[in-house]
Amino acid sequence: MNKTSGSPGTTTREAVTSAVHAAGLTVVRGPRTVLHGLDFTVPRGQITGLLGPSGCGKSTLMRALVGTQAKVTGTLQVLGRPAGHPTLRSQVGYVTQAPSVYLDLTVRQNLDYFAAVLLPGRASADRRRTDVDRVLSDVDLTSHADALAGNLSGGQLGRVSLAVALLGTPELLVLDEPTVGLDPVLRRDLWNLFHDLATARGTTILVSSHVMDEAERCHRLLLMREGELLADDTPDALRTSTATPTVEQAFLHLVDAANTTR
Repeated sequence: MNKTSGSPGTTTREAVTSAVHAAGLTVVRGPRTVLHGLDFTVPRGQITGLLGPSGCGKSTLMRALVGTQAKVTGTLQVLGRPAGHPTLRSQVGYVTQAPSVYLDLTVRQNLDYFAAVLLPGRASADRRRTDVDRVLSDVDLTSHADALAGNLSGGQLGRVSLAVALLGTPELLVLDEPTVGLDPVLRRDLWNLFHDLATARGTTILVSSHVMDEAERCHRLLLMREGELLADDTPDALRTSTATPTVEQAFLHLVDAANTTR
């Protein structure tokens, strides 16, 4: 990976005090530049929404944050370390759009396996069992613990992946469109869980979506379009600065303003 992320000893104040700090973050894929010199921070203990239309670079940005994206340049610090640093593996939980669980195992067997992988040596069997019970309750799958993952609905599979990410109580959760395809009740319940994790447990959450009404549920927003950041602010500040009643209308206002300057 061609990445210039700096060293832990040379982090700026923003890199240390923020969960994520990016400066000049650029990603190139083949002949195409996917992310164009992004500068932003993600505050600790808050929900930051990464919003924009499909194909604008949200997933690429998240892969860069967890250290799985190639051809990344610029500065990218996560919890005071360069993105992808080995010490971040137990501190960062990552949920991809596609469920990443074993379909021929039960929900509990999946969690038991990932608990053993993610918490080796530093957690007893009792601790791992307690963690598994906790995350099952967090995602409301206790009653489905003994069901084969292959027999679950798409929404339930997504919740199993979220439960895996919650093992070990990570400091940062990176969630790539976790509510896509979910019914309104389940979406509400997941957002209630996100707010509980942030406010009661101090977890930092970066969650992507292309559904603008979810922006209203976030403490802070990063609005993206075509690999560029249109805004990095709170929902209230965005509505005020654009004189619009909703974040969706604020986004459209910013798109129109960007088009007139090109």
